[in-house]
Amino acid sequence: MNKIPSFTINHNKLLRGIYVSRKDNIGNDTVTTFDIRMKEPNREPALHPGALHTIEHLAATYLRNDAEWKDRIVYWGPMGCLTGNYLLIRGDYESRDIVELMKRTFSFVAGFDGDIPGAAPEDCGNWLLHDLPMARWEAGKYVTEVLDCITDDNMVYPESI
Repeated sequence: MNKIPSFTINHNKLLRGIYVSRKDNIGNDTVTTFDIRMKEPNREPALHPGALHTIEHLAATYLRNDAEWKDRIVYWGPMGCLTGNYLLIRGDYESRDIVELMKRTFSFVAGFDGDIPGAAPEDCGNWLLHDLPMARWEAGKYVTEVLDCITDDNMVYPESI
């Protein structure tokens, strides 16, 4: 059985950042999958599930309403390892192309105050699992520590294992 390419990235060297995980051709379109890595795998605590769930709701809402990008957003969702999120965008893009979009998205999350969109029992399968204060804190940390000072080291996967 073939290994999934993302399982061949050396996670012990992976930094927080924005990475192109894969590109798929679907019909005449390319879909770029981004690894939005908020935590260094195996070296710092994972995101709390409630915070990550809230980030999912807020970021998805922001991205699907962003005037520039909304028609290209395919999917935003959490990684099972709780160290970040996946973003799928219609089009052939590189990490640098979405840095400003991610700054706006995570700044929105960091500054959000109010009812979390889609967090009512009729809208969400686990509506009690939300943590807005921690989501805001994690998003702000990601902006200041990663996005505001991003380098190639935070946008190119380390060598494969």
